[in-house]
Amino acid sequence: MSEPKEQEKSLEHLEELVDLMKHGTLAQVNAMLASLHPAEIASLLESLPPAERTYVWGLVPNEQRGPILVTLADEVRTPLIRQMDRAELIAATEGLDIDDLVDFLQDLPDPITNHVLRAMDEQYRRRVEEMLSYPEDTAGGLMNTDAISVRGDITLDVVLRYLRWHGELPEMTDSLMVVNREGKYLGIITLADLLTKDPGMPVGQAIARKMEAIPASMPATEVAKIFERRDLVSAPVVDEEGKLLGRITIDDVVDVIREEADYSFMRMAGLSEESDMFAPVVASSRRRAIWLGVNLLTALLASWVIGWYEGTIEKLVALAVLMPIVASMGGIAGSQTLTLVIRGIALGQIGETNARRLMVKELAVGALNGTIWAMVVSLVVIAWFGDLFLGLVIAAAILINLIAAAFAGATLPLLLRRMGVDPALAGSVILTTVTDVVGFMTFLGLATIFLV
Repeated sequence: MSEPKEQEKSLEHLEELVDLMKHGTLAQVNAMLASLHPAEIASLLESLPPAERTYVWGLVPNEQRGPILVTLADEVRTPLIRQMDRAELIAATEGLDIDDLVDFLQDLPDPITNHVLRAMDEQYRRRVEEMLSYPEDTAGGLMNTDAISVRGDITLDVVLRYLRWHGELPEMTDSLMVVNREGKYLGIITLADLLTKDPGMPVGQAIARKMEAIPASMPATEVAKIFERRDLVSAPVVDEEGKLLGRITIDDVVDVIREEADYSFMRMAGLSEESDMFAPVVASSRRRAIWLGVNLLTALLASWVIGWYEGTIEKLVALAVLMPIVASMGGIAGSQTLTLVIRGIALGQIGETNARRLMVKELAVGALNGTIWAMVVSLVVIAWFGDLFLGLVIAAAILINLIAAAFAGATLPLLLRRMGVDPALAGSVILTTVTDVVGFMTFLGLATIFLV
């Protein structure tokens, strides 16, 4: 039997926990929490209302709290941190990987952060402070300083003896970083080459390929694209002078990809900041009210256009019945193009060199689909209302609206990006307005000319 999907496992854990909280014993709840991975406990906490979340958090073992906190969404993590005293917060930082520790420290009150830093040995504190100097959404903020570096003028045998003396390798180590005497990055040597090549060969000659280093200032989203395109497990990070600072590993990049996907998905509905499903009612209402207000303005614009043709609608009631079809078909077609283009922009696949060809292609798709579905809807309307001219009018309106939707869906994201506006946030609202206005004006305008 195949393993259940992660979503199904998460739901099973949630149902089991809720059942134990209602009908089980405290020992059973503790036993369940002790059996789960910190990421699974984080998912449970995000799935619980605030009261139950606080209760479960109080049962989480202290040694698991740090790894759980760095996994939680910001809106869920912040209230939990506020509930913890100084000793609990300091204890939560113990045992964290340095990159996770840096992320965690950025959310702590300054006095506690300073206390934690003072408790570290000088060398470790310098590493943490260096990473804290970089914004968390850059390569410097993502990196870990646990990279093993070797000089190019020593032999592979010396490296092997050093690794045996060291006793262990950092997680996700697939290669060693090669540097010169000044610490400047030269390339990598893979573990496979280290084990299979002549032990007497200098490290500099064993560099299989000059993997391009990632600047510490590079945005995290660009780092994720590099890892995706090159199928990397780890990559070196350097400063402006080319000196090796550390490395980024695939586990941190996966987090970036997930967060970016969540952000884009929520942004489409104006909910990018509402990562807590059980956020306070007033806060959620305030955020959504702004979005609803914007949509109200666009809806009023569409209603205003309909008002132009009030007399036409009064004379032919069938128009009121059929108007939603025209607007809906245009909205769906435009959303398909809009989603495609926004994704292409996010992946860096659309620019000035190919934008025009993409627009022409989408216009052709809109025209073809418009022709097909205009004929289908026309036949349905003729059979429904027994009016040939009404069928021809709605067919023309659908064809025009689908072409307009394709044009708007292809051009809006590019225009918004040029204006410095997030296409995922504003694109869908503007697109809906365009397809509604064009659809209503075309349908009711043609009806006014040919039917009334």
